[in-house]
Amino acid sequence: MGRGKVQLKRIENKINRQVTFSKRRNGLLKKAHEISVLCDAEVAVIVFSPKGKLYEYATDSSMDKILERYERYSYAEKALISAESESEGNWCHEYRKLKAKIETIQKCHKHLMGEDLDSLNLKELQQLEQQLESSLKHIRSRKSHLMMESISELQKKERSLQEENKALQKELVERQKAASRQQQLQQQQQQQQMQWEHQAQTQTHTHTQNQPQAQTSSSSSSFMMRDQQAHAPQQNICSYPPVTMGGEATAAAAAPEQQAQLRICLPPWMLSHLNA
Repeated sequence: MGRGKVQLKRIENKINRQVTFSKRRNGLLKKAHEISVLCDAEVAVIVFSPKGKLYEYATDSSMDKILERYERYSYAEKALISAESESEGNWCHEYRKLKAKIETIQKCHKHLMGEDLDSLNLKELQQLEQQLESSLKHIRSRKSHLMMESISELQKKERSLQEENKALQKELVERQKAASRQQQLQQQQQQQQMQWEHQAQTQTHTHTQNQPQAQTSSSSSSFMMRDQQAHAPQQNICSYPPVTMGGEATAAAAAPEQQAQLRICLPPWMLSHLNA
């Protein structure tokens, strides 16, 4: 049969207790050595006997290093636990504060909207009225400032538009002046052309009128010449003397006589033209 459960309790017999302590102590130190070798772990065992005698075991590193490492680890763990507990407490406190602020803000908002005024007394209502009046003043001042800024911007736009309008008017006037000058030039050219055409027509008209007069004058002059020849005495005054081939001296001497004979033969109106 198997071994039954042994109930752990303090051994009343002093000698048996001392024997059990020495046996279990040696087994504990042996197991600590084995686990340190098998698992490459750092192990430290401290045992105080009932009489206060110290028994210890440590791996290759000294006991002091293992204890310092233990203290650091335990201190960091305690600090982390305390920080977590403090942060949890701070978060709870912060949550309560924020919740209270939200409730007060909601109440103030309702009061400003004119709701839930039954809970307010006369003094609180007066304070609320003053707060609303001051907020209205701020709102009106901001509104007037924005309106003045918009008015100044509109005035600037109006000035710029007026300047552009003036520039366009100047350009329009210049274009109208140029168009009027061009029209005047065209009209002057047309007038000159009409004058030239009129002069050409008048000249052709006068030419056509002068042609019959010249024909009548020539016919009258020929008629007068015939009349004069008919009434003139039958003299051989128009006969020219024969020119001999003797030289230039005889031709030069005969030239005045021939001119005199021509003047005698021609009518007086032709002689006037010759003299001229």
